Amino acid sequence: MKPINIGLDEKDRKEIAHGLSRLLADTYTLYLQTHNFHWNVTGPQFQTLHLMFEGQYTELAAAVDEIAERIRALGLPAPGTYSEFAELSSIRETRGVPKAEAMIEILVDGQEAVIRTARSVFPAADKAHDEPTADLLTQRMQIHEKTAWMLRSMLS
Repeated sequence: MKPINIGLDEKDRKEIAHGLSRLLADTYTLYLQTHNFHWNVTGPQFQTLHLMFEGQYTELAAAVDEIAERIRALGLPAPGTYSEFAELSSIRETRGVPKAEAMIEILVDGQEAVIRTARSVFPAADKAHDEPTADLLTQRMQIHEKTAWMLRSMLS
């Protein structure tokens, strides 16, 4: 493959791509969790939560593609297996089917975990003057902060 010459040195590209791999793993894990809750939510808020979760997992599905493509643009392979995601993700799998309010709490925690991961990658992107990655991270943080706020607003 032709060498990459985008104004970022290899060390910086690798460091940023590793951070983005962690973000990808968190985002994919949150996607799976949200999709699972969409399928399995029950109770008086069923319709509201079912539709809300669908909107959220649809947005997350698009996000994983953007993140993976940024990793590839930096010249590194994007992780793409359950085992890699399990190793890289800060979000732990939820077993069973929690009650609707617990689902919301779990998803708030997941949204906030993704925010923390994105924020942790930002200094490396900023230091390397990697504006495309910084922009991606900023957009992801804005989306997840808003989603966490909306979910949190549903809790009593």
